[in-house]
Amino acid sequence: MRGRFYFLYLFLFGSSVLCAQNKELLYDFYEIPQSLMINPGVKTSEKWHVGIPVISGLSVQGATSGVTVNDLFANDGIDFTTKVQERVLDAMTRKDDFSTTSQIEGITVGFRGKNRPDDYYSFGMYGETDIIVYWPRDLALLAFEGNGGSNIGRSFDLGDLNLRGEMINVFHFGINRKMTESLTVGARAKLYSSIFQFQSIKNSGSFRTTVGQDNIYVTSIAADMQLQTAGVKGFYDIVEEDTGTTKKDVTSLFTNRVLLGGNLGLGFDAGFSYQLTPQTTITGSILDVGFIYNSKDVWNYNLNGSAATEGISVYLPEDIDNLNNDLWQELIDDIDAALPHGENQQSYISFRPVKAYGSIRYDFGEAGGNPFNNCGCGVNEQGGGGNRDYYPNSVGGQLFMMKRPRGVQAALTGFYQKRFGRVLALKTTYTIDKYSLTNMGLGLNLQAGPVNFYILGDNLLGYSNIADSHYASLQFGINIISWNDN
Repeated sequence: MRGRFYFLYLFLFGSSVLCAQNKELLYDFYEIPQSLMINPGVKTSEKWHVGIPVISGLSVQGATSGVTVNDLFANDGIDFTTKVQERVLDAMTRKDDFSTTSQIEGITVGFRGKNRPDDYYSFGMYGETDIIVYWPRDLALLAFEGNGGSNIGRSFDLGDLNLRGEMINVFHFGINRKMTESLTVGARAKLYSSIFQFQSIKNSGSFRTTVGQDNIYVTSIAADMQLQTAGVKGFYDIVEEDTGTTKKDVTSLFTNRVLLGGNLGLGFDAGFSYQLTPQTTITGSILDVGFIYNSKDVWNYNLNGSAATEGISVYLPEDIDNLNNDLWQELIDDIDAALPHGENQQSYISFRPVKAYGSIRYDFGEAGGNPFNNCGCGVNEQGGGGNRDYYPNSVGGQLFMMKRPRGVQAALTGFYQKRFGRVLALKTTYTIDKYSLTNMGLGLNLQAGPVNFYILGDNLLGYSNIADSHYASLQFGINIISWNDN
């Protein structure tokens, strides 16, 4: 049991490549088909599109709200222990996080309805990984400083342990409909196939050392903690067996879960675009309102109750230098025997991290004929309304919000977009969030005949020293788009 816990601990922290989920450059960049994935109600002009498998939509983002690599490992003449104390233990709070989110699109297809040209249908499949680990401040202080000295009498909060993660495959189908000349709405249904999931998000309790009566000190713990996992144990068991077919077995299990062989769930997205005037548009969307029912390959570990021991005296960090000192192990064994804990295979529901976007956009410049007019689509037919007018410039603001275990994570973005006919579009952004106050991004969309290529990069100022950056992001993809008969 303890070996499994250590394996999971190493897996979680070893796989954290520090990422975030906001896609401010892609949002409302309607020249890119993938903008449908973050607003099903975005304006659409294409007749149909097909993504190049696997490389139609790749996104890698990185962020840390606390310490950076450079903070700890820069050759600045400061002792490493001092850096840890001053830049991590003294500076980081329980709201700082390390997180990872990545997406890879397997299949994406979109097409306009033959009998309903104002409807645009899209479907496909993509994989997503999302892991977040909040900084366990009190537990880190306990590990680094120990429970002796000035920490006698201090209550360490076990609720600082808060983490959640999953890897899933998503099958989806969406409808984008032009309701009027001013209003476009959309919705997307999702079927989730979980590869693995874990969470430990509702912990509470304390660890405290005080002056004892029968001995020098008494150590007490009161805990209500649980780690829930689904799909992790299956991979662990294969690796632990270490047979000659380990790689093949892991691949087989992974493939099975990708193709609906794991725990399943349902969800939906919804969004809209509304033209207040021919030049002013507001948009909004809500994504991943859904859940996964975890009933297969479930392994949960719980710690619930209280215990106290006066059997030993612990002085840290001095005792760490004594290699023959088993005080820590004796303490753990005493508490392990006295505190109720165990494993179970109870099913549980995990909710997806809900995300919401909103924006207002003002188009300006010399209005002219829409470069997409020749697509023959109902959405662009003549008949009044601002969609006939083409403005080469856009400016506006965007708001992003995401539900996280410790509250809502928000970001505010200002943007400017420049279009050069149908061939080229550029978008620049400036974003403020918990990770950076100087996040400047640049996106490029290139249409070379039917071939569509886009690349979007965030926090460009940070690329001069990635090790000292709190945020980095890159998205790119290739699609084939038909505007008329090509």
